[in-house]
Amino acid sequence: MRYYIIAGEASGDLHASNLIKGLRAEDAEIEVRGWGGDLMREAGAEIVRDYKDTAVMGFITVLKNLGKIKENLRLCCEDIQAWQPDVVILVDYAGFNLRIARFAKSIGLKTFYYISPKVWAWNSSRVKKIKQYVDRMYTIFPFETEFYKQYDYEVQYGGNPLVDAIAERPNKGETFDEFIAAHDLPHKPIIALLAGSRLQELKYILPVMLKIVDMMPEFQFIIAGAPSMNDADYAPYVKDIPVKIIYGETYRLVSQSKAALVTSGTATLETALLRTPQVVCYKGEGGCLLYYLFRKFANVKYASLVNLILDDDIVKELIMQNLTAENLHNELLRILYSKLDREKMLQDYDEIIRILGESDVSTRFAKMMVADLKQY
Repeated sequence: MRYYIIAGEASGDLHASNLIKGLRAEDAEIEVRGWGGDLMREAGAEIVRDYKDTAVMGFITVLKNLGKIKENLRLCCEDIQAWQPDVVILVDYAGFNLRIARFAKSIGLKTFYYISPKVWAWNSSRVKKIKQYVDRMYTIFPFETEFYKQYDYEVQYGGNPLVDAIAERPNKGETFDEFIAAHDLPHKPIIALLAGSRLQELKYILPVMLKIVDMMPEFQFIIAGAPSMNDADYAPYVKDIPVKIIYGETYRLVSQSKAALVTSGTATLETALLRTPQVVCYKGEGGCLLYYLFRKFANVKYASLVNLILDDDIVKELIMQNLTAENLHNELLRILYSKLDREKMLQDYDEIIRILGESDVSTRFAKMMVADLKQY
């Protein structure tokens, strides 16, 4: 069968690549085409457009790039119609993918959604579009089942694919000494900086993170270089600050760190699964106004997946005007030196690991999809 898969960012590329491997095991005649990145390409997909060239984040940035977004939508729709897949599989990335879902349905194609848009957090009106344009929704959080039940929409939950990614990561049994030797690092404890995978995140978040470096000389600070970034992207912020950048080894870095400063998103859950204490950070364009709108209209109490899963304040969230160097420093000191707070966070991480269940998640979802396709 022919699968057209669309992932619009780094995490989607990762999960789509693992899904492709699972689909390949279930379907000997598989053909995959779509939008994604290097990981999907390595898994055997023919990539039409790389997500690094399409990702746009932030209200103002979206407005500035409306022409680019419309052109990408046009190109994607034309390519889908020309290729005529058996199914279009959409991976998160709601603003773009829900428009593609509408188009795919309009020309009679089956539409599967893998990793639900976060409609439970913001813009729940999109559920109406999902019910109208998406034939099957495959979810990765247990609480999403109850959310969609309120709207009389049945979903299929198969676990969280991050469990697979963490379980299968390279250098899993590596020691701290082996890690610092491999990267020619000094023998000092590490604090990892996960500043996001988009330029807008670097602009607003990384400068605040870097203010901590001089406050804590007993630690070395290392930026987890995003796959969509290069040295030129980080240069305006790093300048003469004594910080190193390591690309393509985020799991390896985080697992060897005493703590991590993490931009809100998938990385917060990844850090929890790696059992590294963290402070969650987010800041963007719009400042206080955006923060006010989030608190007023958001459907959830928390910004991080870690807190959402347990519905509790597991990790500290420093959002918008609360993201200051002073607050970051205070929270770092707490999770580094308060044994009670540190152990409590790790115990909560273990509960999250228990809730998300066993690995081989991507294979389970692939089996579901192939079985569902055979029903048509």
